[in-house]
Amino acid sequence: MNGTELIIREARESDLPALIALFAADAVGGHGDTTDPAAFGAYKRAFDIIAASSDQTLYVAELDGTAVGTFQTMITTSLNGQGGSSMIVEAVQTRSDLRGQGIGAKMITFCIEDARRRGMRLVQLTSNAARKDAHRFYERLGFKPSHLGFKMALK
Repeated sequence: MNGTELIIREARESDLPALIALFAADAVGGHGDTTDPAAFGAYKRAFDIIAASSDQTLYVAELDGTAVGTFQTMITTSLNGQGGSSMIVEAVQTRSDLRGQGIGAKMITFCIEDARRRGMRLVQLTSNAARKDAHRFYERLGFKPSHLGFKMALK
């Protein structure tokens, strides 16, 4: 990062093109993300839902005014764990040419510190089974593989 300070802030609507490009450049994710202008409305609708929620926040990691990473947090409260609240971290993405420079670690550390400040009982995330480097990264940050996830595609 060459001494430049990484800024983590809430995403703004004007960040959408850069964030969409981060996701579209991810060949492993398999989410069908695209920079095709015809898809922008779907991203905008999702952004509006996230922005309106008191339990969801979309963030941007920025260097010199350029979005270089993103992640989303969601707060969920359940009866198990004696009614404790948890932070779920989703959609973690760092620009591919900047991986290995500490951006992802700063984003995840931001989440952990925020969860502690808010009194969460845990921070959890999922990672694509094919992302072995990401799994090692999360484990280095203190996460433990504890559950097996299942998904069912509906679209």
